[in-house]
This record gives sequence, structure tokens and C-alpha cells, in this order.
Amino acid sequence: MALQVPQRDRLRRLRHAGVSIWLDTLSRELLETGAFAALIAEWSVTGATSNPTIFAKAITGSDRYDGRLRELASAGIRDPQTLFLELALADVGRAADLLRPVYEATSAQDGFVSLECTPDLADDTEATIAQARDLWQRLDRPNVMIKVPATDAGIPAIEALTAAGVNVNVTLLFSVARYEQVIEAYLRGVEQRVADGRSVDAIASVASFFVSRIDAVADRQLPAGSDLRGRVAIANAQRAYALYAERFRGDRWRLLLDAGARPQRPLWASTGTKDPAYPDTLYVENLIAPDVVNTMPEATLRAFAGHGEVGPGLSDNASEADATLLRAAEAGVDLPALTAGLERAGVRSFCDSYRDLLGCIERKLAAA
Repeated sequence: MALQVPQRDRLRRLRHAGVSIWLDTLSRELLETGAFAALIAEWSVTGATSNPTIFAKAITGSDRYDGRLRELASAGIRDPQTLFLELALADVGRAADLLRPVYEATSAQDGFVSLECTPDLADDTEATIAQARDLWQRLDRPNVMIKVPATDAGIPAIEALTAAGVNVNVTLLFSVARYEQVIEAYLRGVEQRVADGRSVDAIASVASFFVSRIDAVADRQLPAGSDLRGRVAIANAQRAYALYAERFRGDRWRLLLDAGARPQRPLWASTGTKDPAYPDTLYVENLIAPDVVNTMPEATLRAFAGHGEVGPGLSDNASEADATLLRAAEAGVDLPALTAGLERAGVRSFCDSYRDLLGCIERKLAAA
């Protein structure tokens, strides 16, 4: 697990460029073997995320959870969702404890781990709020975030949870138009706390913009050989970063900043390349900017450590991105329809993974 000096330097340069490196996976194996602690110590990892697909792979592909499942079942707990949340809360809590020194060393700017609300609630605002608050209270750590999807129902939940002092990681975010709603929900939540005389300096939030999935669809809509292939997702992200820079400036934000508020940082998710023809560091090297997070699969993290380069990255000027997206639209890419479809497909995919996960837990209980 120990890195050679050049590999360490690449990751350090990435962090010095303003990018927080979070791991796009979490499992009991990573935690129990010391691998996660080594990633923090040697690989510049300062956070981690989880989702139903990640936990489904972790629990179905390992026997490390079986003993705890038997203990819980012996105590009379047989509901698969209750069992899953017990297992997930334990992993996320342990990861948060390992990341706590990062959180403290960065003055609460970094060192977070996220747990997602169950995807069956993605279209239910009140149920999302209730479950998110319950998970937040049960974890009882300042360096955790609760993931809430950027669906129609998720937007008011983001505002309500922020106002309640819950750290929110907004997930399944694809379109810039939806991102604008997410930023507005966060700002309104912070403003509500300020108006109520409550502190805002401990609130942290990120907006997880999914990247490679956009190219996976857009490339199929572009003519063969088009020079726009592999560029639509990056242009979309650059437009999002420009919106972030715009909204977290000006008089409205300065009032909140003076009250101690922190900006809701953009997070680049789904940054492993899906097309083997593209460089394996494509969505890291081209998305470098101050105050962003990049959640990398472990393979992408290792690839960047091995041969990644820290170049100029993103600009907060969207003119080049707008020109690229205009050309893509003229070539047949309907970006609004594409991103709306990806949002719904993401919800369905997480629901499928969640059902598989619950089924796996039921099978493990039956075998025990």
C-alpha cells in the first residue's frame, strides 16, 4: 500500500490545487484491514462516500458482515432494512472516526463521509427529511453527511435539512438547471438558520455532480468520429462550476459568509472513465479547480497517482463550455432530456441495488 515518492507527489499536487480527494467506495474490508487508514495516511484521501450500490457490493461480496447479522437476528431484529441500516451506520461511523483528524486539521473543511437515504424515498419529501434526521442523530458525528437525491422531492428536503443543521451531500445531480435549484435550497436553508438566530458555522454541504454517465449517453447521440465525444460532460461540469462561482459571490452570499456560513462545494462524482478509449484520468485532470471535491473509484485514484498530471483545470468562465454545448446540441445532443433521463435512471438503478441488497440480507439470515 505504501506509495513511491513521485506517486505521493502527484496526489499532493492535486490537493494543493484545491481538490479534495474522496474515495468512491466504503466497505468493512477496507476498514478492518487497515486499507482505508492507509489511503488517508499515504494517498491523500480526505473523505469517502457510499450509496446503495456500494453497500450492495460490500455486503453481498463478503462474509465480514455475517457475524453481526447473526447477532442482530438473535436479538430479534429481522427486518432487512433495519439490519442494513445497522450495518451501514457502523461502517460510516467507523470511517468518520478515522477521518476525524482530517476534519480537525482542516478546521472542519474536509474529512467527511456520507451515508445515503434509502432510495425508495427519493420521491417522498417528508419521509426523506425524517429518515435523514434519524440517520444524522444516530451517527452523531460532525463529519458525516446525509445523501439526498436532487429530485423534485429532494429539493425541499435539502432546504429543510440544512435549516435543521444536517450536513447534506446532494446526490444524483446531472443538469445545471437542477444544480441552480440545489444551490437555492441550500442558501434558503442557511438563511433560515441565520434568521432564527442559530449558528451556521458548523454546516457543511456538497453538491455531487455526476460526470461520466453524461458522456456515456451523449457519445451515443453524436456522429461517429465527432471531436465532441468525451467533451460534453466536462463542458457541463465547467458550466456548473461557473454557476457555483457566481452564486457564492455577491451581497447575498457575503451576508451569510459574515455570519459564518460555508459555501456548498461542487463534488465531481462518477469520475471513472466508462469508455476504455479515453484516458483513465480524464475526469480528474480536466476537473481541477479550487474548492471542489473529486470522489474517485480506487482504480482511478491509483491511476492518477501513477501518471496523472495537474494542469490548468476548470475556469469559472463558462464561455468555452457554452460553445462546446451549443455545438453538441447542433449535432443532436438534447442535454436537458439526457440529464432528466439520467436522474430517473439513477433513482431506478439505486432502487434495484437496494432491493438486491435487502434480498441478500434475507438470504444470509435464512442460511444462518
